[in-house]
Amino acid sequence: MSSSTLKSVDGSILKPAVELARASNVRFPNESAEYRRAREALLAEEIELRRHIERVAEQRRRLPSGGEVTKNYAFEGESGPASFADLFGDKDTLVVYNYMFGPQRERPCPMCTSLLSAWDGEVPDIQQRVALAIVARSPIERLNAFKRERGWHYLPLFSDISGEFSRDYHGLTKDGGDDAAFNVFTRRDGAIRHFWSGEMNGASADPGQDPRGAPDLMPIWTILDVTPEGRGKDWYPKLSY
Repeated sequence: MSSSTLKSVDGSILKPAVELARASNVRFPNESAEYRRAREALLAEEIELRRHIERVAEQRRRLPSGGEVTKNYAFEGESGPASFADLFGDKDTLVVYNYMFGPQRERPCPMCTSLLSAWDGEVPDIQQRVALAIVARSPIERLNAFKRERGWHYLPLFSDISGEFSRDYHGLTKDGGDDAAFNVFTRRDGAIRHFWSGEMNGASADPGQDPRGAPDLMPIWTILDVTPEGRGKDWYPKLSY
């Protein structure tokens, strides 16, 4: 077996992506030979992308233990006060999204809102596997009012009462404004620890692109990225149209 033999994350042998793409039987009415050649080449790249996503996910899962959460962060949820441990419910993993809707904002961030609108219907499925908390610095009454306005059904909203959690886990900018943050925590052997955070920002962005993580959390960009127009450079979601 050569050193260049491709293996999956579980050690099984992988066929070259070009070979898999060539074996595809998908054809569409009236397509040209030129289109099929270009599409086959693209399909090979898409297969490689899928494989790379799997490798990155496996590498992420192998991260060593992160820093222990030792502060007594306090939140206000839709059912009343909640500790950080309470956010886990009966799960051992907690996903927290910091929503840019702090007290200095008249209205919430349209980009965050678009993301959360897409997530809302997925919450019952997500909660089969892990706990989820959407955290913002506005009072819970204000968050609930916007939840009703937006027609959200399932998103579990929590007010970060003191803002200390948001400050520690990069949900605030240096000047005290809101910033979006995406963090994952674990509860193992009686200890709560930070597991992973989205760390891509302006410093890690490529020229001509908005800072974004990989994979992108927003389903809207996944759809637009497969269109001829793409996501563009001058269009962003709004709260209303």
